[in-house]
Parts: sequence; C-alpha cells; structure tokens
Amino acid sequence: MTLSPSGSFSGADLSRIDALLAATDLLLERNYPGDDGSRQPVHTVYVPADRFTPTTAADWGAQALAVAEAHGGLEQLGALLGQDPALAAAVASRVAAKLGSEPIEDLRLDFEDGYGDRGDDAEDADAVAAADAVAAAVADGSAPPFIGIRFKCFEANTRTRGLRTLDLFVSGLAAAGELPDGLVLTLPKVTTVAQVQAMDYAVSRLEDIHFLPAGRLRFEVQVETPQLILGPDGTSPVAQLPHAVPGRISALHYGTYDYSASLQIPAEYQSMEHPVADYAKEVMQLAVAGTGIRLSDGSTNVIPVGDGVQDAWRLHGRLVRRSLERGYYQGWDLHPAQLPSRFAATYAFYRQGLPAAAARLRNYVERTEGGVMDEPATARALAAFVLRGIQCGAAGAEEVRALTGVGLPQLTALAHPRLAPPAASRTH
Repeated sequence: MTLSPSGSFSGADLSRIDALLAATDLLLERNYPGDDGSRQPVHTVYVPADRFTPTTAADWGAQALAVAEAHGGLEQLGALLGQDPALAAAVASRVAAKLGSEPIEDLRLDFEDGYGDRGDDAEDADAVAAADAVAAAVADGSAPPFIGIRFKCFEANTRTRGLRTLDLFVSGLAAAGELPDGLVLTLPKVTTVAQVQAMDYAVSRLEDIHFLPAGRLRFEVQVETPQLILGPDGTSPVAQLPHAVPGRISALHYGTYDYSASLQIPAEYQSMEHPVADYAKEVMQLAVAGTGIRLSDGSTNVIPVGDGVQDAWRLHGRLVRRSLERGYYQGWDLHPAQLPSRFAATYAFYRQGLPAAAARLRNYVERTEGGVMDEPATARALAAFVLRGIQCGAAGAEEVRALTGVGLPQLTALAHPRLAPPAASRTH
C-alpha cells in the first residue's frame, strides 16, 4: 500500500504566506502585465505640424525611392550596408514594397522643437487644422498606422500652450468621430514624475469630457533630461513613472540631442552611441522591463543628402542595427532619405536572424534536442523576434510557418503567453 506524502505546512501556514504576498501579487498583476502583443512601429517620423497633409506618407515614400534609385538602387544600398547579394536582393524587394505601400509606420505632427513659437493664434489654428487633417487621412486610408502629435512641454513657460494644443487636437478628433486606433500623444522634455502625473490628469479629464473609455488616451514620455534618469534624491524618477500612472504610458523615447546637450557633450560627439546615451537607455530599459511600456531610440541628424548620401546611409544603417541588437526596436527618422536605410537595416536584421531563431523555435515546440537547450523565457524571446519580423514586413507568415512549423496564432501565444489560453501557450 502506497501512502500519500504528507506535507508539513498547515492550511494556516499557507494562508499566512498568501497574506504576506498579497501586495506583491497585486503589484505584479497591475504594474507588470508584460507586452500586450500588439504591433510596435519600427520608427517614428517627425514633421512640423503645419506641413502635414493626407499625402505626406506617400510623398515621403516616393522621395525615398527616388533617392535610392538615384544612388544605384536598393540592392546597392544593401551591399553598402554589408549585405551579401542574396540577402540584399531579398531585402530590396521588401523595402521597395514597403516604401510603396507603408513608407511611414508612425508619424508625429510636431508642435514642439520642429514647430517653435508662432504665437497663440497661429498655433490654435494649426492645432485645429491638424486634427482635421489627421481625421481626413484616417478616413481615406492614407494615414500611417500610428499617428499623433508632440505638443510643448509642461515646464512653466510652455505648459498652458502645450495643454491648449493637446486639448484642441484631441477635441477636434473626438468631434470628428472615433479616435484613430493608432493615436499617439507625446509629452516632451519630462524632468519629474509630477509632470507625468499632471499629464495623466489632463488626459483623464479629456476622457471624461468627451465620454471616452478610461485609459483610452495613453501617451509617450520623451526622456531628454538627466533629471529623469537621476533625481536630486539619488533615485531614478524614470523607474517610478510606470508605477505612478500604471497603464497610462505607452512608450519611452530617448532624445539624443537634448539629453547630450544637457550633459555638455560637444555637438560633434552627440550621438545615439555615445556612452552617456547608452547609460540612459540602459536605465530606461531596466525601468520598464515587464511593464508593457515600449522603448524607442532617438535619431541621427546626419542626413543622406548631397555628396554625403552613402556615408550617411552607412552610419544610419549601422545605428539602426546597433539599436535592434540592444533591444531597442524603434527609432526616429527625420528625412525621407533615411527611410531606405531604416528599412534595409531592419529587414536584414530579422532575415539574418530568422533561420537560426526558427530552427530553435521548431526544436522547442517539437521537443527536439538540438545544440541549444532553450528555456521557456528564451522561447518567448525567439517567438517575439520572429513575430516582430512578420509585423514589420521583413518576413511573411507563410514563410515563417514553413521554417518553424508554427502558425501566427501559436507564434503569438508563444511570444506572449499571458495573453493566450493556458492550453495554447503550454509547450513544455
């Protein structure tokens, strides 16, 4: 006769432990929900708010293709970025299709540095016009999947102006009908947690006023000041942001030049790869791990124009690749000529990594022993990598299915198991 093992913990012991960890359970559930599995754009494009029209995205795509053709074509660009002929050909065809169909994934109409101070009457008119133009572009299908505004910061001298522009833009969109699914609002030059809490209050009031669901208006925070990385009390305010306004922040964006200038880095050496930039971005990465808040790198102001096109493409392509390798899957583009190198470097990153990632993922799903024994956490990372490649257009779903034996629903469940029914995500 086999006796069932008896444990030493009583029911009271277990209840006591549950009580001790109740606050931890709530914190993990509320503040660390993980990524929501939705698409993240590979870049954000900034244009002065008054220059946006429903044809802006298509115009940028046409200009990007023209620049590429004028400098030997997209396959030549691939070779310039170090791609072998087969990879360059595979990437070039996809980049050409991308520039023709969706050249801008995320567009920000800028009322801040890219717009300046034009007086209240002019900015009021432009904010109203921006809402009308975005609504029209969304209605006719010409808007990028993600679109919104960056308004002026919440420092004392620009706070009222920034809030008014935010109000006019959101109110205009609300009056036009449903808000765009990909609406994005960007709060720049944040220095304190209190500024983000003020933004949370502002958007919650707009939700109340326009009868929007609570939490509908999320926003990005631009990390452009050293005070947000290291506060006066020695703590990191950026690490407090997700917990000060849980669920409200959608992304942190690193501001290359404002941040570098604040630390008195000479203009010649201000860069996305300067050590001060890497430090700030590593802190940001730690601050939002597990919270579901996305990250974006900044920009390079070396533009592919004139005699320096190829050198600028090499630099931009290398910086894009560098960001991707470090877990920053998004960055800023400032000019149409940066689009070819953005997509060429991004697509090459995913296509070069796809065969090995797919093989490891297939082994994991099929429980086949291989040269690498992957843990569930690594399998999630592999699936997320492959899924990002599909979402941005670097690879097709059927191509991935052939390599991994996994369809898109199961791939999504592997990458984001919290979102899947238990049976769909269980593989080990």
